[in-house]
Amino acid sequence: MAERKLEKHIEIERSIIKKFRKSIWSNFIASVQEYELIKENDKIAVCISGGKDSMLMAKCMQQLQRHSAVPFELVFLVMDPGYNKENRTLIEQNAKLLDIPVEIFESDIFEVTTRAGGSPCYLCARMRRGCLYSKAQSLGCNKIALGHHFDDVIETVLMSMCYSSEIKTMLPKLHSTNFNGMELIRPLYKVKEDDIISWANYNGLRFLQCACKFTEKSTEKEDLSKRKETKALIKYIKTFNKEADDNIFRSLHNVNLATIPGWRDSDSGETHSFLEKY
Repeated sequence: MAERKLEKHIEIERSIIKKFRKSIWSNFIASVQEYELIKENDKIAVCISGGKDSMLMAKCMQQLQRHSAVPFELVFLVMDPGYNKENRTLIEQNAKLLDIPVEIFESDIFEVTTRAGGSPCYLCARMRRGCLYSKAQSLGCNKIALGHHFDDVIETVLMSMCYSSEIKTMLPKLHSTNFNGMELIRPLYKVKEDDIISWANYNGLRFLQCACKFTEKSTEKEDLSKRKETKALIKYIKTFNKEADDNIFRSLHNVNLATIPGWRDSDSGETHSFLEKY
């Protein structure tokens, strides 16, 4: 039995390097190199939620560490915010199958967000990140790695424009404002979600979906969530422009500031107008 599991995780690793080399591995490496995500002697907490994205990220980081000329350390961190027994077991089984030596720690985030009422997702996300930073820092890490991918990046752009009246997206890395000396990196920044799904299906893998108490049961509200609406919008646009998603992504690296009528300084909070230099 142990021999079969060993063969399975090697097979999964090889699929990343070979079958999905162009779509996943090359884009992962491009993200790491272009945005300078990993430096010599970094100690990185790879944060695993149990979903397909973070599990793939863990395998990519594991592979990179084995073959990189730049020495760095990895800790594979799983926070249990109050999962039910089945979900916790699924994470543990997948970690064993994929040969990822996870370190699991508990928190009461689900309980706290339930008591808080209102919209739980924003509060949950902020608390999760804070807990991960704190645990990673206590283990001597200087960075945490999250599994956000290409689709998360472009969806955030459109959601910010349509729902928040601002142009904003996810950066491939950023400094923590609350944990001194800590950084957040996103190694899957250029990897598309469809390719992650293809990798999981090819290897017959089943991962955890969002497992909080608010979304364990699919509801009409969930189906009409802002992110799902945005996914549907991008999918629709791509029916008549196949490169729409790539163009949105590239546009973030090619902003023509001379055509922007107004902007806000993120450090000072001051707003500016093109009329200042007109």
